Amino acid sequence: MRDIVSCFSENSVTVSNPLSSSSCSNYSTASTCITTTPASSIPSIQNAVVLIHRVILSNPPKKHIIVKTTWCRNNSVQGLTVSFGEDPLATMKLNINSRLFRKKKGSKIFDSHGSKIELYWDLSNSKFENGPEPIEGFYLVATFDSEIGLILGDLGEDFVSKKLKNKTQMAKTSLISRHEHCSGNTLYSTKAQFSETGVSHEVLIKCSGEHPVLVVSIDKKVVIRVKRLQWNFRGNQTIFVDGLLVDLLWDVHDWFFNSSSSSSSGFAVFMFRTRSGLDSRLWLEEKLMATQNKDLQEKLEFSLLIYACKSKTS
Repeated sequence: MRDIVSCFSENSVTVSNPLSSSSCSNYSTASTCITTTPASSIPSIQNAVVLIHRVILSNPPKKHIIVKTTWCRNNSVQGLTVSFGEDPLATMKLNINSRLFRKKKGSKIFDSHGSKIELYWDLSNSKFENGPEPIEGFYLVATFDSEIGLILGDLGEDFVSKKLKNKTQMAKTSLISRHEHCSGNTLYSTKAQFSETGVSHEVLIKCSGEHPVLVVSIDKKVVIRVKRLQWNFRGNQTIFVDGLLVDLLWDVHDWFFNSSSSSSSGFAVFMFRTRSGLDSRLWLEEKLMATQNKDLQEKLEFSLLIYACKSKTS
């Protein structure tokens, strides 16, 4: 699985979806390896957030375009990158912190994928908390020919209703992946929506103790507690969330048995994937490539991967 996480720093925690095995950020990050004993109860801090949407246009029917939006921040850079598919020319990059960056509001046109793509943004009044992704006061909107395909930000709907009245047709758009690239200790907290109609759940992963214990909680309810983790370094369990079967698999072998001479003890992986009751197989890495097939994208279920590394001195 090393190829999936090689785009990130060696000293990081990564949350991602299997559709996105490509590089998640064009900006470097300064991260700190997590340790098996948390230094505090403060969760890890986000360095980058990557959203991947699939847009299905009605004209031509069933035409798919993948839109990747990356927000990142470190000590020197706060950036935004928006790209459309694999076309290197259909990419917009903004360094929000740069003195040269003046265009916090604007638009850009791309001719790509046989469509005229128009991107509109306004970050002039955007507000941030602890992460690189703004929480309010912004919009990011993309249109494809006569269809509106992407609306992000609390001001997005208002911009569409006032400025894009001539583009009334809405493409079918769904969020197929969210990455959260973080650094910090072994207390990791995030939120996940296991279905499009479901509610958002708080997911907490914690590893601590002289004889490490792994605890995974959803909405403050413990769903997994693995004692003596160094001997139970691989395993899986099926849980129910919103009436769905969710496979939860962990593999922390490299945390304890990696013989590499590097300062990192290797990567651990925690995986969540929803499945129907008719699907008796656990999700395996081999299915990563299969999900790239457009014919399978319509049936794609929710998947969440968390990769973590720790220092050998921990």
